[in-house]
Amino acid sequence: MATAPAPPQPTAEPRRTGPGRAHWLRVTRETADDLATDAVEREQAGKAPFDEVSRLREAGLLTLLIPAELGGGGADWPTAYAAVREIAAADGAIAQLLGSHTFLSWSARFLGEPALAARIDLRSAAEQWCWGGGLARQEPALALTPTAGGQVLDGRQSYVTGVLVADRIAVRAVRADSAEPVAVLVDPAAPGVRVDNDAETFGQRLAAGGSVEFDAVPVAADDILGSLSTEEDALSPRAALISPVGRLLSVQLRLGMAEGVLAEARDYSRAGAPWHPAWPVGSPHDPHVLTAFGELTVLVRAASALADQALAAVCAGLALGDDLTFEEHADIAVLVAMAEAAAARAAQDSTARALDIVGARSTPARLGLDRFWRNARTHTLYEPVAHRLRDVGDYFLNGAHPAFVLPL
Repeated sequence: MATAPAPPQPTAEPRRTGPGRAHWLRVTRETADDLATDAVEREQAGKAPFDEVSRLREAGLLTLLIPAELGGGGADWPTAYAAVREIAAADGAIAQLLGSHTFLSWSARFLGEPALAARIDLRSAAEQWCWGGGLARQEPALALTPTAGGQVLDGRQSYVTGVLVADRIAVRAVRADSAEPVAVLVDPAAPGVRVDNDAETFGQRLAAGGSVEFDAVPVAADDILGSLSTEEDALSPRAALISPVGRLLSVQLRLGMAEGVLAEARDYSRAGAPWHPAWPVGSPHDPHVLTAFGELTVLVRAASALADQALAAVCAGLALGDDLTFEEHADIAVLVAMAEAAAARAAQDSTARALDIVGARSTPARLGLDRFWRNARTHTLYEPVAHRLRDVGDYFLNGAHPAFVLPL
């Protein structure tokens, strides 16, 4: 399997003491190659990805970002982004699951107190948690209500990535007494939690999505990861980085899927399969095929270059920490929005046109080439690119700061 080009490594978070970037890139590549061997069969079976999560866990990718002194991999964000992109080239759904886990498991580092984040990291590493959920705004919102014994969580969240296999679920809830939105961590095995396998999407079938219902689920103080309020006195520029950091995971996911489908189409075209005389499309010497590969390669490489710029900006923002200003945060958020838009076009065009390149020979189900298109299209439907383009245009024309939007 062709490897996804790894984003450059800016000098961010230098105090980590894990085994190093080269080790994690090698481990990720081996895991992606393993997932690629049976990707078609697993996707068509559509079973909850317990086995796939075990592969990620055994590779150490579920604890990748946790500091080494707390039992994790000690990697940095550039390495985590590269891991999601590499896995996406082999299996877009598992990459979405990994990306969601990575984002959610690190959310307390943005939103909560350092001591709480460290306690959560320590337990997550020790018990090898797989995180699922989503912190994006949904209607109706989950309600967090004070009681005589503490607080309880009620409501239903309709689409939650990873919920079918998660050891912990992170969700957005609104305090009933103050209307403040907060991020809440829930054990799916707790009384009052019911998980439904009702997603039935045509793509990203192995992202373990489903619905979760909460019926008076007790919530302890340490289960509240932090505030999701967008008021400036509650959300600092540093904490607001959770939005572009999370959205850049979507960029890497889309680029990985684009690179993966082009690699498979290229390998199949090189394989020398017999050509049907009525449909010569797909021959490696067909000028139309060469032009199509050229166009898509330029499209994906251009999107990749923009993603690299966004990554450098995100890492610079993380390095600034509390010194980051709202204006600098806006610059970062807009650059990530640009990268999202470019990556969405690259993923949609590549996954659709790859079928045209291969031609009628792409239709056998055993090849599974359609899974790339279905996965990319499903993801971009849940994360519409039009919203990001609007943010970019409003910033360019009016200087308006992009809205604080979290990934699903």
